[in-house]
Amino acid sequence: MDFNLTGEQKLIAETAREFADREILPRVRENDRAERFDRELARKLGEVGFLGPILDEAYGGRNLDYIGYGLIVGEIGRADSSVRTVVSVQTSLVGSAIEKWATEEQKQRWLPRLCSGEGLGCFGLTEPDTGSDAANLRTRATKTDSGWTISGQKMWISLGNAAEFALIFAQTDPGKKHKGLACFIVPTASEGFTSQEIHGKLGLRSSDTAELSLDAVEVGDDALLGAVGDGFKVAMSALESGRYSVAAGCVGIMDGCVEASVTYAKERQQFGVPLARFQLVQEMIADMILKRDASRMLVYRAGLLKDEGKPNATETSVAKVYATEAAVECANLAIQVHGGSGYVDDYPVERYLRDARVTTLYEGTSQIQKLIIGRAATGINAMTPMVEA
Repeated sequence: MDFNLTGEQKLIAETAREFADREILPRVRENDRAERFDRELARKLGEVGFLGPILDEAYGGRNLDYIGYGLIVGEIGRADSSVRTVVSVQTSLVGSAIEKWATEEQKQRWLPRLCSGEGLGCFGLTEPDTGSDAANLRTRATKTDSGWTISGQKMWISLGNAAEFALIFAQTDPGKKHKGLACFIVPTASEGFTSQEIHGKLGLRSSDTAELSLDAVEVGDDALLGAVGDGFKVAMSALESGRYSVAAGCVGIMDGCVEASVTYAKERQQFGVPLARFQLVQEMIADMILKRDASRMLVYRAGLLKDEGKPNATETSVAKVYATEAAVECANLAIQVHGGSGYVDDYPVERYLRDARVTTLYEGTSQIQKLIIGRAATGINAMTPMVEA
């Protein structure tokens, strides 16, 4: 494995860092306090090519490799995980699913608007009673003469209030479990489609999060993404890409924790010397660096496998569970270095902790990732009889 970034990859990282410092950091605290989703910032992400960077240039993407994509979400995540969520959802959950499973007509219709930021999409999988158990969705899709009728609810949907369209996963035949799942591209302006904003979140406060309701929403056969029965595979392929972006974003959180802690420890004086002179403060900073660097290497490994087209589900799960848990630990340590100052939003570390916590939950909880890893190691599916993947 070559640990040296190419010239292009270095430029990608530098460009993303400059964008984050110029466009995101000046407004991050106020957006977080106001729980305000910054739609204009989402458009700017599209303008600089950060929405759909791994997608084909023919549809408005940049055709970057996964290493480059990871560098982008890492720098954006260092500045604000709420903004990183926009990149991850548009690129991994929605964009990659459409590029892999859609017809040419569907790609031409939706991907250019997605990549430009003109139109946002959302990923409607999770339901009020169904998270990890994706095979038992209650949302139903019923075949009609003209297409399909979809009814159900979705929960915790990022960008659900701002999206122009949603990927809605629904069960067409409950008896078939995951083999009966289908995915539909549903315009959010459809009659019977409503969204409600979710407030009071611990973190990602400036990320748009919604509860979706579909009451006999009618769509044509051309709304189907892939075939009936492909829904589970569509979801899993998108989540595998999403897990990578979340892991890379957490490397960015840890970068921010280290940078903020080093700066504060060198500037803050106690007992007449900088905090950095104290051995236990240096230990906390060193622990953060160890977790960050280990996470970065795991993300690189998963990214290289993806770029080479090799199986990487286990490696992606390893990167996801390690980096997300490490980000929580690093943010907690960063607050400790800052002392009382770390408990208020004059410094970014309290937000890093709040934002990092949810990363251990979505795109598959840490426990689900460990079951995936354990299944690969033992050949035994501990999730049976829930799902035979």
